[in-house]
Amino acid sequence: QVQLVESGGGLVHHGGSLRLSCAASGRTSSRYAMAWFRQAPEKEREFVAGIDWNGLRQSYADSSKGRFTISRDNAKNTVYLQMNSLKPEDTAVYYCAADLTNLITRAARDYAYWGQGTQVTVSS
Repeated sequence: QVQLVESGGGLVHHGGSLRLSCAASGRTSSRYAMAWFRQAPEKEREFVAGIDWNGLRQSYADSSKGRFTISRDNAKNTVYLQMNSLKPEDTAVYYCAADLTNLITRAARDYAYWGQGTQVTVSS
C-alpha cells in the first residue's frame, strides 16, 4: 500500500505560481511512476504531468507543457508540481497518483493509489 498526501494548493491570481507537493508513505521502497491529475467541476479527471521512478522521463499534457514542471525527491519520498503562469482554466482539484509498474500513462484507471486532492483556484 502507498499513501499519498498532497499539499500546496490555494488561491492565486492569473499569472501567479504555486508549488504542489505529494508526500508518499508506506510501500516507498518500490520503484513507481507518479503523476498529477486534475478535475474541475463537472469535468473528467485529466492527466497533467507524470514522472518515472528516477526522474529521467517526464510527460506533460499540452495544457501544462511549458508552464508546469514535475520533479521528485526520492530521499524525501515527495513529488512536486511547480505551476507558473497560472490561468483561471487551471482551477481544479489536483490529485497525486502512483503507478507501481513505473509506466507513465495518461489514463487515470492505470494508477493504483491516489491522494485526497488539493484545491487550486486561479482568479481572473
